[in-house]
Amino acid sequence: MIHKFFQRIFMRNSSTANTVPVLRTILRKEHCISRNQISPGALKVTVVLQQAGFSAFVVGGAIRDLLLGLEPKDFDVATNATPEEVRALFRRSRIIGRRFRLVHVTYGSEIVEVSTFRANYPINGSMEINTESHADQHGRLLQDNIFGSQEEDVMRRDFTVNALFYNPATEEILDYLNGYEDIEAKRLRIIGEPTQRYREDPVRMLRAVRLAAKLDIQLDEETAVPIGDLAPLLQNVPAARLFDEMLKLLMSGHSLACVLDLRMRGLHHGLLPMLDVILEQPLGERFITLALENTDKRVQEGKPISPGFLFATLLWHEVLAAWNKHQAAGEKPMPALHLSMVEILTLQRQQLALPRRLDSIIYDIWTLQPRFLMRAGHKPFRLLEHPRFRAAYDFLMLRCESGELDMEVGQWWKIFQHADTATREAMLLKETAPKRRKRNRRRKSAGTTDHKKATSPI
Repeated sequence: MIHKFFQRIFMRNSSTANTVPVLRTILRKEHCISRNQISPGALKVTVVLQQAGFSAFVVGGAIRDLLLGLEPKDFDVATNATPEEVRALFRRSRIIGRRFRLVHVTYGSEIVEVSTFRANYPINGSMEINTESHADQHGRLLQDNIFGSQEEDVMRRDFTVNALFYNPATEEILDYLNGYEDIEAKRLRIIGEPTQRYREDPVRMLRAVRLAAKLDIQLDEETAVPIGDLAPLLQNVPAARLFDEMLKLLMSGHSLACVLDLRMRGLHHGLLPMLDVILEQPLGERFITLALENTDKRVQEGKPISPGFLFATLLWHEVLAAWNKHQAAGEKPMPALHLSMVEILTLQRQQLALPRRLDSIIYDIWTLQPRFLMRAGHKPFRLLEHPRFRAAYDFLMLRCESGELDMEVGQWWKIFQHADTATREAMLLKETAPKRRKRNRRRKSAGTTDHKKATSPI
C-alpha cells in the first residue's frame, strides 16, 4: 500500500524526484559506527523506548557526521511513540513546538530531541499533496504534526544524508533513499521534488548552503537549480526563524564560504542585504572577509564566539556610511553615530530578528571606536577599564588590518594595554589645549566708559 502511494507521488516528476524508497540495511562491519560513539542520553532514550515496545532510532545529522568522520554536536531520536507517550516515559521531559511537536528529554546536562515519525499530507483526486489547511499561499508549511510510519517519515526529512536511521541495539543503519551512497559520493541531495520542498520550507535553501560548506560536499544539480528563483520566498519566513538559521550558518566554522555562496545564489537579499554593497567595496570586502575568517578560525579551534560581535562586524559599514552622511549634514560626531546605530539596527530588525539582548554589546563596540583615537590625558586609562574593551579592541584591529584605519593606531593600543604605568605615561600624546570661547560682551557706551575712567582712583 505504502509502496503504491510513493509510486503515484513520484510518477508526477520522474526527472527530478528520488527513487521509490527501498530499504537497505547496512551492517556495522560496513559503516563502522559503534554504539559507544552515541551519546549516553541518546542511548538511554532509545533503550527506554524500545523496552516500552516502541521503535526508536538515532537519526539525522549525528549519523551523517559520524560517517564523515566528524564529531556530532547533538544526537536526535525518532520513534513511533507519540509526544504524549514519550513524555509519559521520561520524568525530565517536556513537549515543545507548535509547527513541529517534539519532546526534549533531559539526561544529565544533555538534552535529547525526540520526534515522532511523520506522515505526508493527504492527497486529493489529482494526486497532488493537499496542503490547503497546512500551508500559506506560498506553499510554506504551517503545521506538520500528522504522524505516520517510518517509511513515510523518511520522506518528510530534508536531505538524503539526514535520512539515515541508526539502531544502537543492533548497530545497523537503515537507509531508504541511498543517503549512504550520497555521503560516500560527498553529494547533498534534497528528498522529493526540489521546488515543492523549498516552498514547504524556504529555510531549506539556507540549510543546503550551510551543510554543503560545513560538510565540504557538493550540492546535487537538481537540488541547486531552483534556489535562485525561489530566494524571495525567504521574505515569508518569520524573522526569528531566519535569525536562528543565519546564526547557525555564521557560526558553522565555514561562514565565509557560506556568505559567498549566499550572495552567488541571491539568498542574501532580505537577510543581510548590505553584503551585496559591502562585498563590492574594497575596504568593506576586506573587513568582512577578515571578520568571517577570524570567526571560522575560532569555531574550528573550539573557542567561544560572540553573536553580538559577529553582527557588529557585519553591520559596521552600513553604520559607517550613515554616520558619515549625518556628519556631512551638520550633525556632531557622537550624536551622528548614535543616530546611525539606531537607524541601521531598526532597519535590520525588520528583516532579521536580531535579539535585543545583543544590542548592548553591539552598541558598546561601535560607540567605543571613536575613543580609540583619543590617546591623551586620562582617556586611554578609562577606556582600558571598560568591560567591553577587549571586544572593541578586536574590532579596532579588524578596522586597521582592513585598511580603514592607520595600522599605527592598532599597534599603539596593542602596546599600551600591556605596558607598565611609566611606559603608558610616556606613550600619551600631547593634549591640545581647548580653544577659549570668546565672550560676547556688550560694548559699553562711550559715555559710560568715560564716567568709569573719570571716577577711577587710578
